[in-house]
Amino acid sequence: MPYWVWVIILPLAGLTLGWTIRWLYARFLLTASEQRAERKIQDAIKEAEAKRKEILLEAKERVIQERNQQEKETRERRAELQRLERRVVQKEDALDKKVAQIERTEQALADKEKVCQERENTLNKEEERYRAELERISGLSAEEAKGLIIKDMEDEAKYDAQGLINKIEQEANLSAEKKAREILVATIQRFASEVTGDVTVATVTLPNDEMKGRIIGREGRNIRTLETLTGVDIIIDDTPEAVVISCFDPVRKEIAKVALEKLILDGRIHPARIEEIVTKVSKDISQKIFEEGEKVLFDLGIHNIKQDAIRALGRLYFRTSYGQNVLNHSKEVAVLAGMLAAEVGCNRDLAKRAALLHDIGKGIDTDSDLNHAEIGMDMARKMGEDARVINAIGSHHNDIEPTCIESVLVQIADAISAARPGARKETLDNYIKRLENLENVAKDFDGVASAFAIQAGRELRVIVNNETVNDDRSRELARGIAKKIENDLRYPGRIKVTTIRETRVTEYAR
Repeated sequence: MPYWVWVIILPLAGLTLGWTIRWLYARFLLTASEQRAERKIQDAIKEAEAKRKEILLEAKERVIQERNQQEKETRERRAELQRLERRVVQKEDALDKKVAQIERTEQALADKEKVCQERENTLNKEEERYRAELERISGLSAEEAKGLIIKDMEDEAKYDAQGLINKIEQEANLSAEKKAREILVATIQRFASEVTGDVTVATVTLPNDEMKGRIIGREGRNIRTLETLTGVDIIIDDTPEAVVISCFDPVRKEIAKVALEKLILDGRIHPARIEEIVTKVSKDISQKIFEEGEKVLFDLGIHNIKQDAIRALGRLYFRTSYGQNVLNHSKEVAVLAGMLAAEVGCNRDLAKRAALLHDIGKGIDTDSDLNHAEIGMDMARKMGEDARVINAIGSHHNDIEPTCIESVLVQIADAISAARPGARKETLDNYIKRLENLENVAKDFDGVASAFAIQAGRELRVIVNNETVNDDRSRELARGIAKKIENDLRYPGRIKVTTIRETRVTEYAR
């Protein structure tokens, strides 16, 4: 063959032989893999079969164990049920016995109740018979007899109670009055300030009667301007060389008085000058009010008072009560309360603070219809004062009940300051009205024949009817009159109530 043929045939033959050998080798490998896979499958089947048998055996063992356990629990439950059944039967037997016993007891009780009812009926009949016999003998009904017994018991109880009260009062008076007197005397001796009566003079003296015309001005324009700016009424009458200023507000009255005095000294009286003077005087009085409030706080050593309260205290400088300057009175009450607190061992600073502020409601400019104690309480509450200070302000005239010893000390100091001889004075009309009110309070009580207020209203003598009022009732009457005076009337100091009972026998020799 030619050479190129072998060149072509030999590579093809080599490729064919290589592919054949590769196919045979792959076939061999595939056969070996299949054999190994087959062996593994057989091994897995055998292993799975062994596992299955093992699991079946374990499941059978568990079933057997569960069955044994269930049988055991069933036997135990059956035994427990049998025990419970026996107990129920025993309880039923016991209940049957108890029911029988209760029925026998109820029957016995019914029999006894019947017997008791019969006895009660018999006793009621006997009681009715005895009661009728007693009513026939005594001539009184059962209700009347009961009322007499109750009245006797009430009289006896009142007599015993009054005797006990008298004994307690005597024992208390022996010690309390002596101690109280010592404290009050020591306090008053330590504070013996001068007694001066201030009267708000609302009269301005004029250099001559011609000045009245200048004050009035052309067609009354000067006096109208002054009245409008100050809020007062200026009365120009026939009084020689004097005009009268009338106003309920003491500060306005003071402003009008000072302004009018300055206008008279200046001599230039016309609306523009009046307005200028009134403005200047108003500032001066406002400053004086603040200075007076600060001065009294400095003198007493009291701090932490708000400016509104200082101004309210300063306004008291221009107020009077029965001729007594209210600011001086408040200062005096504060000093007395501090001394009393030191004597009895309570809070001295708190007592002084409450005493100074007790009349602060009089210095507050308000349109409220509350009394000065209630107004002062509201202001003290807004200032964050101590509850005891607020109570002392509200209770110093017994508008509310005092809740602490400091409140009582303020009441005592207030009474001492007002009751000192010459400290206060009142008009004749008010004096007579106060005495009449005292006498009318006593006359409202049953058994009072007459009543007389003596010693400027500091003692009330009450004459009782000796036929309707006995000695014990006379003591109760005095206590009741005193209590009613405390509740209904306002008065300085204290009032002594004395009941007088006497028997007069008159015979004539002929």
